[in-house]
Amino acid sequence: MKVLVYGTGFAGQGHCDAFRTAGAEVVGIVGRTESVVTEVAAKKGIAFAGTDWAAALAQCQPDIVSIATPGGAHFDVSMEAMEQGCHVFCDKPMAESAVNTKKMQLKAMQMGVKTAFASSFRYMPEIIHAKQLVESGAIGEPLEAECISHFGLDPAIPLGWSHRLSQGGGRLNNNFTHLMSIATYVIGERILSVQGQVRNDMPKAPIVEGVHNFIERRNFIPQDLNDPELQWGEADAEWSYTVMAKLESATPAAQPVSVLFKHGGITPRFQDDHIVFYGSKGAIFIKGNYGKGPLFLSQDRGDWQEIKTPADITTALPAIEDDTQRSWTYLAQMLVDDANGKAVEPYQGFEIGSKYQEIIEAIRAEELWTG
Repeated sequence: MKVLVYGTGFAGQGHCDAFRTAGAEVVGIVGRTESVVTEVAAKKGIAFAGTDWAAALAQCQPDIVSIATPGGAHFDVSMEAMEQGCHVFCDKPMAESAVNTKKMQLKAMQMGVKTAFASSFRYMPEIIHAKQLVESGAIGEPLEAECISHFGLDPAIPLGWSHRLSQGGGRLNNNFTHLMSIATYVIGERILSVQGQVRNDMPKAPIVEGVHNFIERRNFIPQDLNDPELQWGEADAEWSYTVMAKLESATPAAQPVSVLFKHGGITPRFQDDHIVFYGSKGAIFIKGNYGKGPLFLSQDRGDWQEIKTPADITTALPAIEDDTQRSWTYLAQMLVDDANGKAVEPYQGFEIGSKYQEIIEAIRAEELWTG
């Protein structure tokens, strides 16, 4: 499998490593800035580097394209790639609007290509562990779950794609997608209803040049926010949300499972971020906003006991320490194997990515979404 990567930042470089580990050949990388894409290609040992996506598709003739830019740039490049019969690995959000994600989903169906939607923290070891515990009946009938996190981000982060809905920004696009994926993976894939509210805690942000890599944006926060020469730009993306959902349980349950998603991007953290699954006979508590762990189990109202991750889970996952990289790699391996005709476990594709965008737009409009 030959892979062409679109994006040169943290995600683009991570996608390159993921597909190489999955046994594919990364034949090219495309970015918006010639000097940056040339530097990254040299760093990663990639033969082709360019800024013209159509030209890259024509020259590289990839089997798979891996899209690792902010969500606002996903639509056109994925549509061009699918038109040429490429399979697509797309980071979240799938696109900036539900209208465009639906078009992407239909194009994939029309062309008969494989698609992977990388809300991939569902493959964290303790999330897989929680899924096994729920399926085994360790907490009885699933009743409810909660995903609570507060990031305490600096409100002076320079203006960028994360501040703008048109560019795929907002915490629903970039945090909630992972958490809904985690909840459905453990409880059951069918989403029955969702409703919620959002809040923009950062209506403006300083304009600073030179930010090319998302994870380095904190390094560009101006030292003097009161500098009269400092320019500010408007931001319209949400930084906090509260969402309630109902999921159909994949295990025997008398009623739908209620899930609370509560996230504050700017608000400070006091206690541990966590994910909890409650049942009629016990509960599972996982520390960390994406389920990093450790995992604790309480049964029959007894004390909480830390439960180690089973060896079969850790050996089945790539031997990569970084959680993000390991999760990307696991999903990339499934897409490569699937494209090669091998049997793989079900994974999320454009149908799910499109549904998530419908849900996100309903939450922002404070409307009830039903499946």
